Amino acid sequence: MKRVRLFVAYDGTNYCGWQVQPNGITIEEKLNKSLKDLTGEEIHVIGASRTDSGVHALGNVAVFDTNSSIPPERFAYALNQRLPEDIVVVRSDEVSLQWHPRHQNEIMKIYEYHIYNAQVPNPLKSRYSVFVSFPLNVDQMRKGADFIKGEHDFASFCNIRTNTLDTVRTVYDINITKKGPDITIRVTGNGFLYNMVRIIAGTLIRVGRGFYEPEKIKDILDARKHTSEGVTAPPNGLVLKEIVYGKEEK
Repeated sequence: MKRVRLFVAYDGTNYCGWQVQPNGITIEEKLNKSLKDLTGEEIHVIGASRTDSGVHALGNVAVFDTNSSIPPERFAYALNQRLPEDIVVVRSDEVSLQWHPRHQNEIMKIYEYHIYNAQVPNPLKSRYSVFVSFPLNVDQMRKGADFIKGEHDFASFCNIRTNTLDTVRTVYDINITKKGPDITIRVTGNGFLYNMVRIIAGTLIRVGRGFYEPEKIKDILDARKHTSEGVTAPPNGLVLKEIVYGKEEK
């Protein structure tokens, strides 16, 4: 028996998120089926991040256990022959049987939220960015983002259906860049609550439009409860860029 790790990229447009569920096709389901077709084993992958419906990824991580004789590094190639074009295993390797993608001492997750800020939408951007027609003040958004950095109770920035009691997370960095009509919010942290990055993005968009002063971000954080003041941005603008682990990987 060996444990194989997969680094997975996908376009989430046509999927109901990562996790297997009864009401739609998911990334996890496609991986499980492809692995069964490949190995003949009933395999259930364990993912590092359960991305929502419509959310994309360039670097999600998953593991599975197998008795297959296929070399770990060859699983990426073999799976890509069986997976749909919008799911790609970037690489694969072997880790210890105790290695778990969500239970490591040092984890850093990097998300990006993409906004297309122009007077009219661009059809070539619509799958991977959210269109905002009203001018956004990026400097004001950056001032608001400064309040998010650090360790906070992010209860105000998670979906009301979040099923965890511990809502404290650390945001190591959040920066906002603008290149022409393209605005990118890049958030790095040790973990994120359900819808947390999308609510951060939606609230910062309100700051950029002038609905909120930057200091409003601090007021929402301090409330430590879900309110209508934090707006959840659409899923298609969100990309899980990378998950970085500490040195004790194996």
